[in-house]
Amino acid sequence: MLPRRDIVVIGASAGGVEALRALVGMLPHDLAASIFIVVHVAPWSPSQLPQILNYNGNLPAVHPTSGQAVEPGRIFIAPPDYHMILEKDRIKLWRGPKENMHRPAVNPLFRSAAVNYKKRVVGIILSGTMDEGTAGLWWVKEFGGLAVVQDPREAKFPDMPQNAMKHVAVDHMLDLEGIATLLKEVTADGSPVRKMRGT
Repeated sequence: MLPRRDIVVIGASAGGVEALRALVGMLPHDLAASIFIVVHVAPWSPSQLPQILNYNGNLPAVHPTSGQAVEPGRIFIAPPDYHMILEKDRIKLWRGPKENMHRPAVNPLFRSAAVNYKKRVVGIILSGTMDEGTAGLWWVKEFGGLAVVQDPREAKFPDMPQNAMKHVAVDHMLDLEGIATLLKEVTADGSPVRKMRGT
């Protein structure tokens, strides 16, 4: 039996909001996992992503406060101009240096999840430009987590998934429906043991 995966980290950029709207709409309200999302947003502009995901999905979505407890069945979204870092059972917001010219950035979230939660992590790269998230997904894989990318043929902007696949031995390349199915399976009992790839 594989370990149950209950920490889901998702990175996206251009085209990511549309992908997230579709993905969360396919997840059940009783998903036995905590979901953490970084989407590149301008530091001076309020993010409407929690409201968008609350409208489209079944799991409550919020911008966390620094020090907030990790809770299953919730979606935590990095607020503008803060990196979101995972510690043991806590979320930390940090105005540290930009990475890949972004704050929030995907890599700090993925690295911290990998170090603190190891095999419990599922790292997912969705639509976006350039190579943001590739290094973070490598950390997830290195510490025993699952590495997942959106099928570049489906992604509105395929650079982020494509770059991740060039540098990380991803476990699954799937369309959004496949990612939702995978999450329902692995957060329940650690299955599936097979590799799932888009065709």
